[in-house]
Amino acid sequence: MLMGIPECDATDHFSSIPERGVDNMNHKYIYLTPQGLKKLEDELTFLRTVRRHEVAQRLHEAIEEGGELEENAAYEVAKNEQSFLEGRIRDIEDKLCRARIIEPRSLTGVAQIGSTVTIQENGGNPEIYTIVGASEANPKQGLISYLSPLGQALLNRHAGDEICVIAPAGELRFRIMKVN
Repeated sequence: MLMGIPECDATDHFSSIPERGVDNMNHKYIYLTPQGLKKLEDELTFLRTVRRHEVAQRLHEAIEEGGELEENAAYEVAKNEQSFLEGRIRDIEDKLCRARIIEPRSLTGVAQIGSTVTIQENGGNPEIYTIVGASEANPKQGLISYLSPLGQALLNRHAGDEICVIAPAGELRFRIMKVN
């Protein structure tokens, strides 16, 4: 186990980041920042310890109520909750198994996965985004996927470059102010 990541079949090694348009759900790897990895590991630990115990307790209480299990609403709710919980645990385990940790490379000033980029649209207020993997993306928190139109436009660009992003609202133009 490496950094809390379950043992996996690692016959393939990191080769390249998928191009935009590739179905990330079927892609072999997912990209996580160290913070994203820790968040998933913490959630998995919580689900395996605290939540499993809570659900098991509810199942036990529902069974003790007696009567036919098919007619026991509390039992049915607890079984559904258990099913959802186990599905989420399997989903996190799968993500951790396929995770590739984003460590910014030494290319200073070049936007890449893991970079924090400050952009400005036509004299508007500067906006700061960190380029992350699709599973971690949350634009409201300043985390954009490298697969998103903005993420794709930023990759391999430098401070001072102008980029064009095709969005549902039309064509948007930004100037890259800073790349960390």
